[in-house]
Amino acid sequence: MRIAVLGATGMVGSRVVDEASARGRRVIALSRRPVGRTAGSPNVTPVAVDANDSRALRGALAGSASHGGVDAVVLAVRTVPVDEEFLVGTTRTVLDIAAELGIRVLVVGGAGALRSPDDPHLLVADNTAFVPAGIKAVAAAGIAQLRTCQSHPDADWVYLSPPAQLEAGIRTGGYRRGTDTLLVGADGRSWISAEDLAVAVVDELETPGPDHHVTVVHRSERPST
Repeated sequence: MRIAVLGATGMVGSRVVDEASARGRRVIALSRRPVGRTAGSPNVTPVAVDANDSRALRGALAGSASHGGVDAVVLAVRTVPVDEEFLVGTTRTVLDIAAELGIRVLVVGGAGALRSPDDPHLLVADNTAFVPAGIKAVAAAGIAQLRTCQSHPDADWVYLSPPAQLEAGIRTGGYRRGTDTLLVGADGRSWISAEDLAVAVVDELETPGPDHHVTVVHRSERPST
C-alpha cells in the first residue's frame, strides 16, 4: 500500500508518516515545505505541494517518474488561526481528485462533529463541557469539513474524529474505536496521544471498516508526566 499524507509536517500528519513507514508502507509526505522528520526514512518520499494548487496536488497523488500513484491519502491539514474556507476547499479538492483516481481518503477531522456521549441529539461542538467558546470556530470548521465529505457520494472516504483532547505523547498501540459518538476512557478522560491516533489512522487504511464516521479514545489510563 502506498499512502500519501497531506499535512505531513503537522502534529498528526508527521506521526502518520512515521507509523506508516515503520510498517513498511511507502509514504508520499506532502506539505508546502517538506523538511525534517519526513525525510528520515527510506520509505518516505517528501514532495513539496501547495494544497491550494489542485493541479500539483493531482500530480502528486497520481504519481510521477520519482514515485508511483498512491492507494490512499490521509488529509491531516489544520490552520492557526482556523480557516474554514481553506479547510473545506482543500477537502473538496482532495475528494474530487480521489474520486477521479480511485483513491481512498481518510480525513483526520475534529471532535466537534461527534454526538455527545450523554445526549445523542447534542453535537460535541455545542456542548460547553467539551468545547469552550474559545475553540468554537475550530469545532464548527470540523463540522463543515464532515458535511463536505457527506456531500461527495462519488468518493471513497472515512472521517476520523479524535476525542476531546489530542496532544503529543507516547505510542502505546492501544485504543478503543467507535463511530459517531464521543468516547470516554475508563479513567473518565476523552483523550488520545497523536502517536496512538496515527496508529488508528494506519489501521483504518489497512483494514477499512464499514463506517464513514469513526472515532477513537485511549484504551488505558493516560500516562503521567
